[in-house]
Amino acid sequence: MNRCRAVFLCFGIIFSCSENKTNIEIAPLFSDGMVLQRNSKVNIWGKSLPYKSIIIISEWGNELKLRSDSSGNWKGALQTPENGGPFSMEIISENDKVTIGDVLIGEVWLASGQSNMEMSFKGYPPKDTILNSKSEIENSNFPNIRMFNVGKHFSTEPTKKLSGSWMKASPENVEEFSSTAYFFARELYYELNIPIGIIHSSWGGSPAESWTSETKLKELGIFLETLNKINNSKVEEIKKSWFEQFDSIDAPKQQYPDDRMEVQYKKIEFSDQNMSNTVLDDEMWQNIILPGRFDSIKSMEFDGAVWLRKEIFIEDLTNDYTLNIGYVDDMDITFFNGKFIGGLSGFGHWNKKREYKIPRKIIKKGENIIAIRAIDIMGPGRIAGLMNLSGENGEIISLEGNWKYKPVAELYENKFYIYEIDAYSSSRPSFIKLNPFLPKVLFNGMINPLIPYSIKGAIWYQGESNVGRHKQYADLFPGMIDDWRSSWGKEFSFYFVQIAPFNYIKEPGDDVSQKLREVQRKALRVKKTGMVVTLDIGDFDNIHPSNKQDVGKRLARLALVNDYDMGLYPLGPILIDSQLFNDSIRIEFEYVGSGLSYQKGKKNQFEIADSSMRFFDANISIDKNYIFVSSQFVKNPKYVRYGWSDTPEATLFNSERLPASSFMIEIE
Repeated sequence: MNRCRAVFLCFGIIFSCSENKTNIEIAPLFSDGMVLQRNSKVNIWGKSLPYKSIIIISEWGNELKLRSDSSGNWKGALQTPENGGPFSMEIISENDKVTIGDVLIGEVWLASGQSNMEMSFKGYPPKDTILNSKSEIENSNFPNIRMFNVGKHFSTEPTKKLSGSWMKASPENVEEFSSTAYFFARELYYELNIPIGIIHSSWGGSPAESWTSETKLKELGIFLETLNKINNSKVEEIKKSWFEQFDSIDAPKQQYPDDRMEVQYKKIEFSDQNMSNTVLDDEMWQNIILPGRFDSIKSMEFDGAVWLRKEIFIEDLTNDYTLNIGYVDDMDITFFNGKFIGGLSGFGHWNKKREYKIPRKIIKKGENIIAIRAIDIMGPGRIAGLMNLSGENGEIISLEGNWKYKPVAELYENKFYIYEIDAYSSSRPSFIKLNPFLPKVLFNGMINPLIPYSIKGAIWYQGESNVGRHKQYADLFPGMIDDWRSSWGKEFSFYFVQIAPFNYIKEPGDDVSQKLREVQRKALRVKKTGMVVTLDIGDFDNIHPSNKQDVGKRLARLALVNDYDMGLYPLGPILIDSQLFNDSIRIEFEYVGSGLSYQKGKKNQFEIADSSMRFFDANISIDKNYIFVSSQFVKNPKYVRYGWSDTPEATLFNSERLPASSFMIEIE
């Protein structure tokens, strides 16, 4: 009897599936629980059989009649009401019908960027967490806030492939959703009291060029060589023929918490056990300058394992020494004269300083060998910061300069391909390994599938991965904004977060982050944009500040003022003019409220200089919306800067306690 029931049940499922089969295809955006932009003709598109009539019927009373083209594609615009719901909607083509339920009409926003936008309420444990995450999750029951998480996907060509679904804001659903996007949506909901839809499409570590179309990048004249290599039709064949020569092992999977991954990486071997030996012929190894990047092979990024060796001379054997090798991105195991002295394995150690005590008994008079196996699993692979051997007696032996360098394993598609001791040579072909950080690939895979879903605007939190390339970003970022607007065919509002203060790991010649902040500030010249300043809510030692509540609220504040006509101050003081005033410089600001305020007791953030650009701490005085900046050491002032460092402290606010951006100005 049970066996028969099982058979009938199976037939029932098959019949039911067959009965529900339809020739109408629509994107996951058009699904139960969706939010459509209110008071608009919203775009709806899909696919059916060729040359078929399509009727879209809405419960709110509007109807749309279309016809599919020769490929079965169809697209139209359906009028939406003021707001409300839940409604249902039917898409009908002859005998086929798709019903979408629980549809809300309200405000729809897109949220995108890198890890600070992606950062969910789970955070990146153990260190990177969201402020009050437990209570925020427990109190997140807002059924009229709907969230859509775009599945991660990168592509070399524009695609409409999309994964994801609409979810109600609830303790069960918000934990893995962008905290910044949620706080933005919640603030809008509090103030507008209408349904809010928030579409989240981010990827941690991604640069702005990944989110920009090939067409726009070519128009800007940047990344052309990289685009040509990405578009090389033979690249897959070249990669396959190269890697199939070598044995491989599976790479440990990235996972949170990091414990298991750490253990796996500590145990991993690449036929390289003798690389730390003091007696080793490394004459044929390549030379490399450290600190700096160690992942450039044939001018392309290399993910994998490399050995680095350096010979140093020590005369004083009565001294205790500490080996400082700066910051290793991502992992290291470090040896001194063949003996293991320290290392960090697993995920998330790229910004941790390596300082290892050297047992006195392993130090030799004269020649000593330092050997480091570094593993880079994604993004830039490098050693940054000061590298030296420091003695307790104050002696410093610099380790900067020439090192010997040898790749022993290359990471490709979750496998390490092992280069035997003498296998790797200059014969490796130059090719690009596809990854989400290449130009255009996230626009293609995670923005293009959303176009032209009707949105009110976009919020953006990104820039950390473009630090050091501020001149390029000055064209790239406004270009990306224009690219998105052109793709949607609408000049929608675009609000972004200025990168927070953080003690960035710098290599010699690196540009520091304030230059990128300045480029972001100047991007306010683009119409219908706004910027959230985070100088007062950053974390100098953590690139992922925990206070995402204020970030979301400040983004919402911009929207509430500019898009919904609410009487608030949208942002902190904005510099609008500067001029010479006797021996001082007078700076004028807008958005000051009832007046500017300067927070005393912190490090002076104002500096002034003449044409020599030798800066001195400045004296300041405030008169309503003006600041007068001067110094007894600067008789002919020409430059003023505020908050000009990686880690500035906010000291200048308006009456709403919103901070001013850092800036540097030149008096013409």
